[in-house]
Order: sequence, then structure tokens, then C-alpha cells
Amino acid sequence: MLDQDRIILPPAYTLVTLREMGDAHAHACAIAREVGAGTLVWVRRFDLIEFAVTLEPDTPLKDARRVFLAGMASLADAIGTHCPPEKPLTFVWPDAIHFDGALLGGGRLGIPEGCGENDVPEWLVFSAMLVGARAGIWEPGFSPEITSMEEEGFDGVDARAIVESFASHFMNAFDTWAHQGFRPIADSYLERLPKERAADKRALDTNGDLLTRSHNHEKPERTALEPGFAGPNWFDPKTGEPRSA
Repeated sequence: MLDQDRIILPPAYTLVTLREMGDAHAHACAIAREVGAGTLVWVRRFDLIEFAVTLEPDTPLKDARRVFLAGMASLADAIGTHCPPEKPLTFVWPDAIHFDGALLGGGRLGIPEGCGENDVPEWLVFSAMLVGARAGIWEPGFSPEITSMEEEGFDGVDARAIVESFASHFMNAFDTWAHQGFRPIADSYLERLPKERAADKRALDTNGDLLTRSHNHEKPERTALEPGFAGPNWFDPKTGEPRSA
């Protein structure tokens, strides 16, 4: 399912490939200062779709971290291009992607150590990981809280297709941001984030925080974006893969 000889990316990107045991997020963070923006690190694996993109922001971290939300929206758009349309693709704030109610993967943001809120980061890294196939798992209903593209009927879709789609959507997101502001990207992200209460009104602040206003409260409830970067709930650092429980 996930066999690709090469990936065709827009000219703005430079492809770096790693072998199966590589770590796209860690490698991209390690080389980001040297290679600059637009380097896409891709791990050749049959079971996981794993890649990372290096970025060079020109605004302080408190504003630049919104690139993570642009990455998540672009990742969802890439998946949505290829997934069965009858099942919902949703976010769990701020970084997990669920398909039909089960974890499919998520995104991460790499930030230089010691970078303060008002500092312009030398680099940022957006990385993503999706479960392509669960090798060796045959019993129906095994770990129902996690799913894979193979199980969900992404017939004929491989890692190359997802990465190529993401690269194009991510470029379009930056173009939209430059010409129309961040609002369209925020709307795209929020469309896939289920509401706790149907009447809630939501927005994303200039630092990426989620603002939720209920019908009987004038002041919105703030949910910070930053804590999610310390340790994504969907990611197991011991295995280097999405959590299975």
C-alpha cells in the first residue's frame, strides 16, 4: 500500500528521504538551521506516513506558531482529497486527527530551544504522522480507538499521494494567509473541530489560542495552543508512533 519510489513536490520544496527507522520530526529540527525553509523530510515506511517541513518565520513566536494550525488544516485537506467521503474527518484540539471517531494520527510543531514568545524563531518545523496500515493486527475491533488508512478504505492511496497533496495545500495556505489574512485558514481548521455545544461561537486568537464563547457568557473561554507542543496527546514518545491506547 505504501510503496513509493519518489515524490513529486512543488519547486519551493527540497526533498530529504530517510530510511524506515528514521525520525522525520527530529531530523528536520536537527537540520532546519542549516537547510532553511522548504525542506521536506520523508520517512520511507510501509505502515506510517511520516514527514516534516522546515520553515523560516519572520514574526515573533507568539504569532508564528499559527503556522501549526495552517499545517493541520492542510493535512486534513490532503487526507480529505483521498478519503472515503461518507466518514467524518475531525480534529481533537489541537493536534490529533480522527477519522470516523478513531485516531488516525496528528501533527507536531518543532521550536528552537529557548525561543521566547517575543523572539523571531530561526526556524520552525511542522511534522505529521498518519497510520497507513497496522501490520500484524488481524482481529476485528483490535484497539478500536485507533485506525488506519487501510482499514478505512483509502483504496489505492499511498504515502506519496498524501505527501504530495499536503505540500500543495500547505503552499496554498501560505498564499491565502499572505493575501487574505489568517481568517480563512482559521475557518478551515475550526470546521473540522467539533463543538462541545452547538450554540458556541469560536475563533482563533492571533497567538493561535482557541476562543470559545457560549450564548450566556460575554467573555470567551481561552484554550491555549502552546501546551500541546510540550507533548502531543496522540503521540507516544516511547514507540515514536501514535498511541494505541
